[in-house]
Amino acid sequence: MANIKSAKKRILVNETKAARNKAIKSRVKTAIKKVDAAVAQKDTETANTALKAAIREISKAGSKGVYHKNTVSRKISRLAKAVNTIA
Repeated sequence: MANIKSAKKRILVNETKAARNKAIKSRVKTAIKKVDAAVAQKDTETANTALKAAIREISKAGSKGVYHKNTVSRKISRLAKAVNTIA
């Protein structure tokens, strides 16, 4: 356990940031699962609306520093490609 005051603060701040990042990643994963489920059922309309929501969540995560910009691009590209295969 840390004895120095600044080290104790870093531990608390890191826990807070980790919890925030975990929540954001969870929202992204849920959005991706919704798109994948719609693609599996070959429901074009639901897939398109889910894709828009997923792109919004993934982009937000990228702008907040949870994901690297290339990771954001890759995830969005793969989802769009999956939706376009059923169109």
